Amino acid sequence: MTRTIVVSGGGTGIGKAVATRFAACGDRVAIVGRRADVLEKVAKEIGGTALPADLSEPAEVERVRADLAERFGTIDVLVNNAGGNVEGRGGSDGVAERWMGNFRANVLTSVLPTEAFRDLLNPSGRIVFISSIAAFRGSGGTSYGPMKAALHPYAFDLAAALGPRGITVNVVAPGFIEDTEFFGEALDDERRVMLVEQTQTGRAGTPQDIAETVHWLASSGGGHVTAQIIQVNGGAERGR
Repeated sequence: MTRTIVVSGGGTGIGKAVATRFAACGDRVAIVGRRADVLEKVAKEIGGTALPADLSEPAEVERVRADLAERFGTIDVLVNNAGGNVEGRGGSDGVAERWMGNFRANVLTSVLPTEAFRDLLNPSGRIVFISSIAAFRGSGGTSYGPMKAALHPYAFDLAAALGPRGITVNVVAPGFIEDTEFFGEALDDERRVMLVEQTQTGRAGTPQDIAETVHWLASSGGGHVTAQIIQVNGGAERGR
């Protein structure tokens, strides 16, 4: 059966890999993000639909909701992947500015679409949040880790609220994932080696690793898995 999948931050990295994985199975995929040109390129590649929007803005979220309802009527899977560590970008040096920046980028971009789209979800629907290893062990003094951690209890409460409808809600928390825009220009060879050495598998993660986990959670095989945080980090959170 063809399903309707919505992936935020679907133009690059993990989001693109997730969108591509579902599209490869014949699902209808809508990708949402701020950069229209990037989204349009990926949508063309995978045969999906691009819906440019800033998901930290309520009015834009409502516009996307109306578009989804008109195009598809209902949705089956919502993957809240949009986010990133925005501290240090744009010259905002105040504590409030830095924390609010990551709140908007990582909390609002997940909570606003989830609340807006939840009534569009079909029975046996799926919601997946993309968190981070930083939610467990910190993010080097930035507000990124605390903001990702805020999604965990929200997902637990949501799982309880939506469980009677047959909808599962889970969190996937990646560790170091290569081939994304997360680090920008900040990842040098020394730091990469350090991050890989923290794993027990001896390798960096890939966007495909996360895509496979999300796809399984959205499958019939993951139907009795809810209110869980799935860490995909090669054992790095445990240390070596």
